Amino acid sequence: MISTIYRQNRKLAEQMLSAVRRASQDVQKPKTAIVMLNMGGPQTVDQVPEYLLRIMTDRDMIQLPVQSRLGPWIARRRSDEVKKKYQEIGGGSPIYKWTDLQGKLLTQTLDKMLPQSAPHKHYIAFRYVPPFTDEALRQLESDGVERAIIFSQYPQYSCATTGSSLNSIADFYKDRELPNIKFSLIERWGSNELLAEVFAERVREKLSLFDESVRDQVLIMFTAHSLPLKAVSRGDTYPHEVAASVSATMSKLQVPNPHRLVWQSKVGPLPWLQPYTDDAIKAYAKKGCKHMILVPIAFVNEHIETLHELDIEYCDEVAKEAGVTQIERAAAPNDHPTFIAALADVVQRHLSVGPAVSRQFLSRCPHCVSPRCQSSKEFYKTLCGITEKAADKTIA
Repeated sequence: MISTIYRQNRKLAEQMLSAVRRASQDVQKPKTAIVMLNMGGPQTVDQVPEYLLRIMTDRDMIQLPVQSRLGPWIARRRSDEVKKKYQEIGGGSPIYKWTDLQGKLLTQTLDKMLPQSAPHKHYIAFRYVPPFTDEALRQLESDGVERAIIFSQYPQYSCATTGSSLNSIADFYKDRELPNIKFSLIERWGSNELLAEVFAERVREKLSLFDESVRDQVLIMFTAHSLPLKAVSRGDTYPHEVAASVSATMSKLQVPNPHRLVWQSKVGPLPWLQPYTDDAIKAYAKKGCKHMILVPIAFVNEHIETLHELDIEYCDEVAKEAGVTQIERAAAPNDHPTFIAALADVVQRHLSVGPAVSRQFLSRCPHCVSPRCQSSKEFYKTLCGITEKAADKTIA
């Protein structure tokens, strides 16, 4: 009798616990996925060789002759040098830490702003290190989300960066059945007013460090990752989108300071966009300009190109050797409240009035001859459920 009652009570308890678990899962189940695209960076020096190999063999990122052989050779040759740089900034890239924090703060903000599409969940989709793009896609499918917003964390579009990440999504679904998820795409947002405001705030922080006697004369140098001139000649929109971000930031700043756009991180012997950032520092120092601020206008978080290239190589070494009196480097947006507001604003506008896929993305560069580019754009029409005539329809 007692054992029967015990079994009945235990069964009831298990049923209640199961019901509680199902209810908890239902509450936590995300409705809207925010897929955060970026190149990523090695979290440890052990990841550096594979990271470089993936970059050097990605023809969207960089094109080399006999790339299948030359790419791995370059990756092996550069591994020790790049490992040393990561060791000098703490042993790895902080890009995952910042992206994860930005995603958490963004989705918390969206849950409050947009209860109709909540709960929101961010998925990190890196191109060259874990968590890879395909891992993010598998996870959001497993989570059973209803809609997914593919959100590039490169504010300014380039075929080599955002384009490469988007191609990797197309590759993932090449031989797979598309899930019953409402997809849409945010591939460029470099002129968002709140993004311009956060860059302006970062510049103001550094301007305040200069003596009032020279503050209005400080040269503001906006620096962005350079691009091969071959890509520029093909028609890649990246240069003018970066320039638009600079213009928007200066409009927010409302200061009399001179400013310039310069380019960093050139790789290989072929010509890239100039003037190069380090050369510009030297040239201005020779002209008597001894007070400068570097602003990483195309980067939304700290990583090797801000923490090592700008801080160590340019500010600590190049500027010092050139005789610069004072040079400051504006922080990346990181977790600045205005930046989180910018991310949320971009998503909110996209959901309320934006097209599922913009006509700007669907148009090709004038001299593009890549069949991969054309097939990728056709894929996104299918993925996002649109036709050519409906490319500008709203998705709310």
